Amino acid sequence: MSLLFAGIDGGQSTTVAAIADETGRILARGRAGPADEIGAERNSTRLHDALNASLGDACARAGLEPECGFAAIVAGISGYEGRVYGRQPEFRAKRFALLHDAPIAHAGAFAGGPGVIAIAGTGSVVYARDERGSERTLGGWGPFFGDEGSGFGIVREGLANVMRGRDDGSCERESAAACAFFGVRTLRELARAAYAGEITRDKLASFAPAALRFPLFRKIARRGADRLAALIRSAAEPLRFPKVSLSGGLFDDPPFRARVSRRVLELVQDAQIVDMRYEPAVGALLLAYREAGREIPELSE
Repeated sequence: MSLLFAGIDGGQSTTVAAIADETGRILARGRAGPADEIGAERNSTRLHDALNASLGDACARAGLEPECGFAAIVAGISGYEGRVYGRQPEFRAKRFALLHDAPIAHAGAFAGGPGVIAIAGTGSVVYARDERGSERTLGGWGPFFGDEGSGFGIVREGLANVMRGRDDGSCERESAAACAFFGVRTLRELARAAYAGEITRDKLASFAPAALRFPLFRKIARRGADRLAALIRSAAEPLRFPKVSLSGGLFDDPPFRARVSRRVLELVQDAQIVDMRYEPAVGALLLAYREAGREIPELSE
Protein backbone atom coordinates (compact mmCIF):
# COMPACT_ATOMS: atom_id res chain seq x y z
CA MET A 1 0.00 0.00 0.00
CA SER A 2 1.25 3.49 -0.84
CA LEU A 3 2.61 5.60 2.00
CA LEU A 4 0.21 8.23 3.30
CA PHE A 5 0.91 11.85 4.25
CA ALA A 6 -1.37 14.43 5.87
CA GLY A 7 -1.46 18.16 6.45
CA ILE A 8 -3.83 19.86 8.88
CA ASP A 9 -4.79 23.53 9.15
CA GLY A 10 -6.10 24.13 12.67
CA GLY A 11 -7.82 27.50 12.79
CA GLN A 12 -9.87 29.47 15.30
CA SER A 13 -13.07 28.69 13.40
CA THR A 14 -12.46 25.58 11.29
CA THR A 15 -9.91 22.76 11.01
CA VAL A 16 -9.15 21.23 7.60
CA ALA A 17 -7.11 18.08 6.92
CA ALA A 18 -5.73 16.95 3.54
CA ILE A 19 -4.46 13.41 2.84
CA ALA A 20 -2.23 12.38 -0.06
CA ASP A 21 -0.22 9.35 -1.15
CA GLU A 22 3.50 9.19 -1.85
CA THR A 23 3.00 10.19 -5.50
CA GLY A 24 1.41 13.49 -4.47
CA ARG A 25 -2.16 12.53 -5.32
CA ILE A 26 -4.54 14.25 -2.90
CA LEU A 27 -7.05 11.62 -1.80
CA ALA A 28 -9.48 13.65 0.31
CA ARG A 29 -10.06 16.57 2.65
CA GLY A 30 -11.86 16.53 5.98
CA ARG A 31 -13.25 19.19 8.29
CA ALA A 32 -13.87 19.76 11.97
CA GLY A 33 -14.33 22.65 14.41
CA PRO A 34 -11.78 25.09 15.87
CA ALA A 35 -8.41 23.75 17.06
CA ASP A 36 -6.67 26.75 18.67
CA GLU A 37 -5.77 26.63 22.36
CA ILE A 38 -6.20 30.30 23.27
CA GLY A 39 -7.34 30.23 26.89
CA ALA A 40 -7.20 26.41 27.04
CA GLU A 41 -6.63 24.60 30.36
CA ARG A 42 -5.06 21.22 31.13
CA ASN A 43 -8.30 19.30 30.69
CA SER A 44 -9.08 20.85 27.29
CA THR A 45 -9.56 18.41 24.41
CA ARG A 46 -10.21 21.14 21.82
CA LEU A 47 -6.94 20.70 19.89
CA HIS A 48 -6.87 16.91 20.20
CA ASP A 49 -10.48 16.49 19.09
CA ALA A 50 -10.35 18.92 16.15
CA LEU A 51 -7.18 17.40 14.68
CA ASN A 52 -8.42 13.83 15.06
CA ALA A 53 -11.91 14.63 13.81
CA SER A 54 -10.69 16.44 10.68
CA LEU A 55 -8.22 13.65 9.86
CA GLY A 56 -10.86 11.00 10.55
CA ASP A 57 -13.28 12.79 8.23
CA ALA A 58 -10.63 12.90 5.50
CA CYS A 59 -9.87 9.18 5.97
CA ALA A 60 -13.55 8.33 5.69
CA ARG A 61 -13.93 10.40 2.52
CA ALA A 62 -10.85 8.69 1.04
CA GLY A 63 -12.20 5.23 1.89
CA LEU A 64 -9.35 4.55 4.31
CA GLU A 65 -9.61 2.56 7.51
CA PRO A 66 -9.77 4.75 10.66
CA GLU A 67 -6.68 3.05 12.10
CA CYS A 68 -4.52 3.57 8.98
CA GLY A 69 -0.99 4.86 9.57
CA PHE A 70 0.90 7.80 8.08
CA ALA A 71 4.49 8.35 7.10
CA ALA A 72 4.24 11.96 8.33
CA ILE A 73 1.64 14.46 9.55
CA VAL A 74 2.19 18.20 9.93
CA ALA A 75 -0.42 20.35 11.66
CA GLY A 76 -0.38 24.15 11.76
CA ILE A 77 -2.33 25.61 14.67
CA SER A 78 -3.50 29.19 15.07
CA GLY A 79 -1.58 30.82 17.93
CA TYR A 80 0.66 27.80 18.59
CA GLU A 81 3.90 28.76 20.34
CA GLY A 82 5.60 25.41 20.98
CA ARG A 83 3.41 24.12 23.81
CA VAL A 84 0.20 22.08 24.04
CA TYR A 85 -1.89 23.16 27.03
CA GLY A 86 -4.63 20.54 26.86
CA ARG A 87 -4.67 16.92 25.77
CA GLN A 88 -1.83 16.01 23.41
CA PRO A 89 -2.92 14.98 19.90
CA GLU A 90 -2.20 11.33 19.11
CA PHE A 91 -1.78 9.83 15.64
CA ARG A 92 -0.55 6.63 14.03
CA ALA A 93 2.33 8.40 12.29
CA LYS A 94 6.07 7.80 12.06
CA ARG A 95 6.66 11.56 12.05
CA PHE A 96 4.40 14.25 13.50
CA ALA A 97 5.05 17.99 13.84
CA LEU A 98 2.99 20.83 15.30
CA LEU A 99 3.65 24.35 13.96
CA HIS A 100 2.11 27.80 14.06
CA ASP A 101 -0.39 28.12 11.21
CA ALA A 102 1.57 30.89 9.47
CA PRO A 103 4.34 28.61 8.03
CA ILE A 104 1.81 26.18 6.55
CA ALA A 105 -0.13 29.02 4.92
CA HIS A 106 3.17 30.36 3.57
CA ALA A 107 4.16 26.92 2.24
CA GLY A 108 0.81 26.66 0.49
CA ALA A 109 0.97 30.16 -0.95
CA PHE A 110 4.48 29.92 -2.38
CA ALA A 111 5.00 26.12 -2.62
CA GLY A 112 8.11 26.43 -0.46
CA GLY A 113 9.52 29.58 -2.07
CA PRO A 114 10.16 33.00 -0.48
CA GLY A 115 7.50 35.62 0.11
CA VAL A 116 5.21 37.30 2.62
CA ILE A 117 1.80 36.05 3.64
CA ALA A 118 -0.83 38.00 5.54
CA ILE A 119 -3.53 35.95 7.25
CA ALA A 120 -6.78 37.65 8.23
CA GLY A 121 -9.47 35.31 9.46
CA THR A 122 -10.73 35.06 13.01
CA GLY A 123 -7.27 36.37 14.00
CA SER A 124 -4.47 37.97 11.98
CA VAL A 125 -0.72 37.59 11.49
CA VAL A 126 1.98 38.37 8.90
CA TYR A 127 4.77 35.88 8.17
CA ALA A 128 7.77 36.11 5.83
CA ARG A 129 10.41 33.68 4.67
CA ASP A 130 13.36 34.71 2.51
CA GLU A 131 15.55 32.86 0.00
CA ARG A 132 17.87 31.60 2.77
CA GLY A 133 14.99 30.23 4.86
CA SER A 134 15.11 33.00 7.48
CA GLU A 135 11.68 33.59 9.03
CA ARG A 136 9.95 36.62 10.47
CA THR A 137 6.56 36.86 12.20
CA LEU A 138 4.79 40.17 12.81
CA GLY A 139 1.46 40.81 14.49
CA GLY A 140 -0.37 37.74 15.71
CA TRP A 141 -0.61 39.06 19.28
CA GLY A 142 -3.98 37.45 19.83
CA PRO A 143 -7.46 38.65 20.79
CA PHE A 144 -6.45 40.74 23.83
CA PHE A 145 -3.41 42.58 22.47
CA GLY A 146 -3.70 42.57 18.69
CA ASP A 147 -5.50 40.89 15.79
CA GLU A 148 -6.05 44.19 13.98
CA GLY A 149 -7.55 43.55 10.57
CA SER A 150 -9.11 40.26 11.66
CA GLY A 151 -12.76 39.31 11.86
CA PHE A 152 -12.62 39.19 15.64
CA GLY A 153 -10.63 42.42 15.92
CA ILE A 154 -13.10 44.35 13.77
CA VAL A 155 -16.15 42.98 15.59
CA ARG A 156 -14.58 43.45 19.04
CA GLU A 157 -13.79 47.14 18.42
CA GLY A 158 -17.00 47.77 16.52
CA LEU A 159 -19.26 46.27 19.17
CA ALA A 160 -17.43 48.25 21.86
CA ASN A 161 -18.24 51.42 19.89
CA VAL A 162 -21.83 50.32 19.42
CA MET A 163 -22.20 49.69 23.16
CA ARG A 164 -20.81 53.11 23.98
CA GLY A 165 -23.13 54.56 21.35
CA ARG A 166 -26.15 52.98 22.99
CA ASP A 167 -25.19 54.75 26.21
CA ASP A 168 -25.52 57.99 24.23
CA GLY A 169 -28.72 56.91 22.50
CA SER A 170 -27.17 56.24 19.07
CA CYS A 171 -26.16 53.17 16.98
CA GLU A 172 -29.70 51.78 17.02
CA ARG A 173 -29.41 50.02 13.64
CA GLU A 174 -26.05 48.47 14.49
CA SER A 175 -27.35 47.37 17.87
CA ALA A 176 -30.43 45.73 16.36
CA ALA A 177 -28.33 43.92 13.74
CA ALA A 178 -25.92 42.56 16.35
CA CYS A 179 -28.69 41.38 18.69
CA ALA A 180 -30.51 39.65 15.82
CA PHE A 181 -27.33 37.94 14.60
CA PHE A 182 -26.43 36.56 18.02
CA GLY A 183 -29.99 35.77 19.05
CA VAL A 184 -30.10 38.02 22.12
CA ARG A 185 -32.53 40.73 23.21
CA THR A 186 -30.07 43.42 24.30
CA LEU A 187 -26.42 44.41 24.01
CA ARG A 188 -25.98 43.76 27.73
CA GLU A 189 -27.17 40.21 27.20
CA LEU A 190 -24.72 39.92 24.31
CA ALA A 191 -21.84 41.17 26.48
CA ARG A 192 -22.70 38.80 29.33
CA ALA A 193 -22.91 35.84 26.92
CA ALA A 194 -19.52 36.72 25.43
CA TYR A 195 -17.86 37.02 28.85
CA ALA A 196 -19.40 33.70 29.91
CA GLY A 197 -18.10 31.97 26.80
CA GLU A 198 -21.60 31.27 25.52
CA ILE A 199 -20.79 33.36 22.45
CA THR A 200 -17.35 32.15 21.39
CA ARG A 201 -14.56 34.13 19.77
CA ASP A 202 -15.09 32.45 16.40
CA LYS A 203 -18.83 33.16 16.61
CA LEU A 204 -18.11 36.83 17.31
CA ALA A 205 -15.75 36.93 14.32
CA SER A 206 -18.44 35.40 12.09
CA PHE A 207 -20.47 38.61 12.51
CA ALA A 208 -17.87 40.53 10.47
CA PRO A 209 -19.39 40.03 6.98
CA ALA A 210 -22.78 41.31 8.17
CA ALA A 211 -21.25 44.09 10.27
CA LEU A 212 -19.19 45.47 7.37
CA ARG A 213 -22.29 46.91 5.74
CA PHE A 214 -22.28 49.57 8.47
CA PRO A 215 -19.93 52.57 8.09
CA LEU A 216 -18.80 52.27 11.73
CA PHE A 217 -17.42 48.76 11.18
CA ARG A 218 -16.12 49.57 7.70
CA LYS A 219 -14.03 52.42 9.14
CA ILE A 220 -12.46 50.00 11.65
CA ALA A 221 -11.79 47.52 8.83
CA ARG A 222 -9.95 50.20 6.85
CA ARG A 223 -7.68 50.91 9.82
CA GLY A 224 -7.06 47.17 10.18
CA ALA A 225 -6.23 46.88 6.49
CA ASP A 226 -3.71 49.71 6.81
CA ARG A 227 -2.15 48.03 9.85
CA LEU A 228 -1.74 44.75 7.95
CA ALA A 229 -0.18 46.60 5.01
CA ALA A 230 2.32 48.26 7.38
CA LEU A 231 3.26 44.88 8.85
CA ILE A 232 3.70 43.47 5.34
CA ARG A 233 6.03 46.36 4.53
CA SER A 234 8.20 45.57 7.57
CA ALA A 235 8.19 41.84 6.84
CA ALA A 236 9.14 42.40 3.18
CA GLU A 237 12.20 44.57 3.86
CA PRO A 238 14.82 41.76 3.44
CA LEU A 239 13.21 40.43 0.24
CA ARG A 240 14.02 41.37 -3.34
CA PHE A 241 10.95 41.73 -5.58
CA PRO A 242 8.76 40.44 -2.75
CA LYS A 243 5.75 38.33 -3.52
CA VAL A 244 2.81 38.91 -1.19
CA SER A 245 -0.16 36.62 -0.75
CA LEU A 246 -3.36 37.22 1.21
CA SER A 247 -5.08 34.38 3.07
CA GLY A 248 -8.13 34.08 5.32
CA GLY A 249 -11.84 34.70 5.23
CA LEU A 250 -11.69 38.46 5.66
CA PHE A 251 -9.99 38.75 2.27
CA ASP A 252 -13.22 37.44 0.75
CA ASP A 253 -14.52 40.97 1.36
CA PRO A 254 -13.58 42.81 -1.89
CA PRO A 255 -13.14 46.34 -0.39
CA PHE A 256 -10.93 44.98 2.42
CA ARG A 257 -8.78 42.95 0.03
CA ALA A 258 -8.51 45.88 -2.38
CA ARG A 259 -7.40 48.29 0.36
CA VAL A 260 -4.69 45.96 1.69
CA SER A 261 -3.46 45.28 -1.86
CA ARG A 262 -3.40 48.96 -2.80
CA ARG A 263 -1.59 49.99 0.37
CA VAL A 264 1.00 47.20 -0.03
CA LEU A 265 1.79 48.31 -3.58
CA GLU A 266 2.16 51.90 -2.31
CA LEU A 267 4.43 50.93 0.59
CA VAL A 268 6.57 48.08 -0.79
CA GLN A 269 8.81 48.75 -3.77
CA ASP A 270 8.54 46.11 -6.54
CA ALA A 271 5.95 44.11 -4.58
CA GLN A 272 3.70 41.63 -6.39
CA ILE A 273 0.33 40.54 -5.01
CA VAL A 274 -0.06 36.88 -5.99
CA ASP A 275 -2.77 34.30 -5.46
CA MET A 276 -2.05 31.40 -3.14
CA ARG A 277 -0.90 28.34 -5.07
CA TYR A 278 -2.38 25.96 -2.51
CA GLU A 279 -4.62 26.27 0.55
CA PRO A 280 -2.98 26.14 4.03
CA ALA A 281 -3.93 22.49 4.68
CA VAL A 282 -2.12 21.54 1.48
CA GLY A 283 0.80 23.72 2.57
CA ALA A 284 0.97 21.56 5.71
CA LEU A 285 0.85 18.50 3.47
CA LEU A 286 3.88 19.77 1.51
CA LEU A 287 5.73 20.21 4.81
CA ALA A 288 4.76 16.64 5.79
CA TYR A 289 6.73 15.31 2.81
CA ARG A 290 9.68 17.41 3.94
CA GLU A 291 9.24 16.17 7.54
CA ALA A 292 9.58 12.61 6.24
CA GLY A 293 12.79 13.51 4.38
CA ARG A 294 11.22 13.14 0.96
CA GLU A 295 11.22 15.41 -2.05
CA ILE A 296 8.00 17.35 -2.41
CA PRO A 297 6.11 15.79 -5.34
CA GLU A 298 3.97 17.56 -7.90
CA LEU A 299 0.51 17.48 -6.37
CA SER A 300 -2.60 16.29 -8.19
CA GLU A 301 -6.26 15.89 -7.25
